[in-house]
Amino acid sequence: MLIPVKQQWKIAVLDMYEGVPNEGMRCIREILADYSATHGLQLQADEFEVRLANEAPDLSYDIYISTGGPGSPVDSAGGDWEKAYFGLVQNLIRWNESAEVKKPMLFICHSFQLMCRYFELGQVCRRRSPAFGVFPVHKTDAGEQEPLLQQLPEPFYVVDSRNWQVIGLQPAKLQAMGAQVLAIEKERPHVPLERAVMAIRFNAHFLGTQFHPEADAAGMRKYLLEDDKRQHVVATYGAEKYESMLEQLTDPGKITLTHNRFIPTFLNDIIFGPLPQVHTPLITKL
Repeated sequence: MLIPVKQQWKIAVLDMYEGVPNEGMRCIREILADYSATHGLQLQADEFEVRLANEAPDLSYDIYISTGGPGSPVDSAGGDWEKAYFGLVQNLIRWNESAEVKKPMLFICHSFQLMCRYFELGQVCRRRSPAFGVFPVHKTDAGEQEPLLQQLPEPFYVVDSRNWQVIGLQPAKLQAMGAQVLAIEKERPHVPLERAVMAIRFNAHFLGTQFHPEADAAGMRKYLLEDDKRQHVVATYGAEKYESMLEQLTDPGKITLTHNRFIPTFLNDIIFGPLPQVHTPLITKL
């Protein structure tokens, strides 16, 4: 096993759940604890209540993880907590432009939507109906070349839980900031709607996912068995799809694989050094 240059790492977890009960924070805590034990590292993970307490970490941390959360990613524009949040983002951008040791940040779901709005990369809008369940996600050409996604198959399966989406991308703005779309939602030929963006590499050190890479089978099963969630899935996708989602939770090659590989690979890339990039033939996708 590779030995990192240093054994102690500080991780800032930006809690965006606004006090709402969730499985996301539990999953992130468990991933970090398991990673620390597996690699014999000392990971100091500090949590910041962003939306209720206007908390934001300083620049003393090595790694930043910003969670999903409830509510509108649009209505909070101009609020006090957003000013502190985007102040951190700008400070990290400036740091990474000049410092030798970079400070990466992962943006999940609600945080991803905020960043797309902040960088004006596309339209952040409410979905026609909420997305909730286990779904396949497809890599783009850039996603096929992304080392973090090369640990996952095509397509790979994710937990999707959102009322909002990012569509109508602005190619010129993506190109100007060096951003790349890594994944898009599954194709639905019978639905005449644009496919939403599911992952973007904003720059060399910022990565965002619309899905929940931290989600595990236990937490998702708990949600699916709640009566309101069951009714929503059955009404939206049908009883057969609902039973299929429950069955998929037992498949080690689906969301369990994404849970086990995505964030640990993100950490590996920072702590042990970048993975070698495997070049695969390009195919015609976004």
